[in-house]
Amino acid sequence: MSADALDRQIAIPKESLLETARRLASEGFDNLHCITAVDKNESIELIYILYSINKHACVTLKTQLALDDLAIESLANIWKSADWLEREVYDLFGVKFLNHPNLKRILNPDDWDVHPLRKDFSRPDLIKKPKY
Repeated sequence: MSADALDRQIAIPKESLLETARRLASEGFDNLHCITAVDKNESIELIYILYSINKHACVTLKTQLALDDLAIESLANIWKSADWLEREVYDLFGVKFLNHPNLKRILNPDDWDVHPLRKDFSRPDLIKKPKY
């Protein structure tokens, strides 16, 4: 990876995530610092923040998941930190990480059938939303 590609944001199709992650790992991006998600109403955007300690560089990967297809390959076999990070995104947004070693809820009760950071979350009996 060239120096001009460091500290960049890269938007990729979800089908390219695993290949792109493997390439970045082989290029020295040894730390998956964060995975987060954003509910964009029509899709869920996944954001992966990667660091290379030796290169002092950061790459942010972004990909979109259609609401009717919230499944993507797990990166837990590339970076161990993905294990818990993917579980958190699964729990809060409902994204299913395929081939994850232990995909289950991490914050919310196991019997919940909702994902509380989704915009379509509506359970007034659980959490009261503020009125603006």
